[in-house]
Amino acid sequence: MSIPKPRGPYSPFVRAGDLIFVSGQGPIDPVTNEFSLGDIRYEVRITLENIRRILEQAGATPADVVKCSVFLKNAQDFPAMNEVYAAFFGDTRPARTTVEAQFYQTEMKVEIDCVAYKPR
Repeated sequence: MSIPKPRGPYSPFVRAGDLIFVSGQGPIDPVTNEFSLGDIRYEVRITLENIRRILEQAGATPADVVKCSVFLKNAQDFPAMNEVYAAFFGDTRPARTTVEAQFYQTEMKVEIDCVAYKPR
């Protein structure tokens, strides 16, 4: 299963004991490694699927996520982001911070990172 290649000097995830730290992910097609831009719902879905793939590579699932940070280009996209986010996590309710942010890739609408707890 492919995951997006890092665009800088960082790892997609790092395991520290029982914690898995997933670096910020955006709407990148893991096959082409190119941005796949669209409306906020589309970009959040791609971003969360990238996180799912990275978690699986680390031996975890979205149910193991304990904290997420969500960065939105436009705070008005919060309701639509929240709808997709809630469907992705289902009954799992990780702690979360959501802020409005500027991105280097100015067309991008969302970036999400997370921390998962998965005992070895």
